[in-house]
Amino acid sequence: MNKKIIALVLLAVGIALFIWGYNMSQAPTEQVREFATGAFSDKATWLMIGGGALGLIGVLQLAFGKK
Repeated sequence: MNKKIIALVLLAVGIALFIWGYNMSQAPTEQVREFATGAFSDKATWLMIGGGALGLIGVLQLAFGKK
């Protein structure tokens, strides 16, 4: 499989996961939880971290991967 396609898929999935986590963190119930505890839920946090990591790997693979 072409490495460029894999990098694009990683980037797209990373962006989608990050947006999903961000949207989850902006939900009204999540805002109340953040106000009470000072932190987002573990699921929202891990979705944003995982999405950011996958997106970064995709970008690095596109920029520096072998052709």
